[in-house]
Amino acid sequence: MITTEKYVPVGIMINGIPAVRIGGLEHFDVSQVFDCGQAFRFLPVGDDPYHVGGVAFGKYIELVQSHDTLTIVNATVNDYEGIWKRYLGLDLDYGEIKRELTDAFARQKDSGVFENAVKIGGGIRLLRQEPWECLCSFIISQNNNIPRIRKIIGALCEKYGEPIRFGESVHYSFPSAHVIADAGIDEIFALRTGFRAKYICDAARAVSTGELELDALKALEPNEVERALCSVKGVGPKVAACAMLFSLEKYDAFPIDVWVKRILEKYYPDGLDISALGRYAGIAQQYLFFYERYTVNAAEPKDRKRS
Repeated sequence: MITTEKYVPVGIMINGIPAVRIGGLEHFDVSQVFDCGQAFRFLPVGDDPYHVGGVAFGKYIELVQSHDTLTIVNATVNDYEGIWKRYLGLDLDYGEIKRELTDAFARQKDSGVFENAVKIGGGIRLLRQEPWECLCSFIISQNNNIPRIRKIIGALCEKYGEPIRFGESVHYSFPSAHVIADAGIDEIFALRTGFRAKYICDAARAVSTGELELDALKALEPNEVERALCSVKGVGPKVAACAMLFSLEKYDAFPIDVWVKRILEKYYPDGLDISALGRYAGIAQQYLFFYERYTVNAAEPKDRKRS
């Protein structure tokens, strides 16, 4: 893993609320990070795509970016060092990651597609999400579109999560696996989860009983992690790969959904050796997905299915 400690946080106050400011950011665009299909609980505040708010790790924060400066509102320097630096991927050197991936694509005689993808979506960084929330979210994402995924997750959190107050607004934490398991299939189905209710509940049962120890999976080899995740009803290779990539630090995981399948067929008709992309293949997947979704198909609706 290519790490870096180049960003120095500065604690400030904004209208009596603690905040952290980080300057000199490179390879980071908050509008891309939270609109590339990897997470569903951060949304723009008002009409500004560079001002987003959401809940992670039981805390509500707002992220405001102006050029190369990021402000994290409702956070202290200790919060940044303990939670948000890793969550936002600001401890990784994405300049080196991009160079490594570009070299890997060049060895496969890529026609320039990946280089263009990096130019368009170069502000994407992978989030390190809480494993249970990530797994449950991508179970919900199956055969679903992004607005509906967000709506279901929002209903789940409002019904079973803990309230988090920020000013005059109320937000909700992601409910624990134990709480969802106790709720049962009928209650989860009532939240309009459809056929996914039984899968959500089986995953919650496995996690809450310790049958599936998500944090322990980080230490295992990718094939072992995939096998453990796919032991849960309704979790196939795509959902498992998303959980691995977005929460378990398996950056070589390469989720293939309908979008990515289309990308591979369109740009690599003779085949793309994903294994040859190396330890950051999953990050390459995000660049390619963003490139196809937001440039080539810019005129099409952006709420299409993610699976």
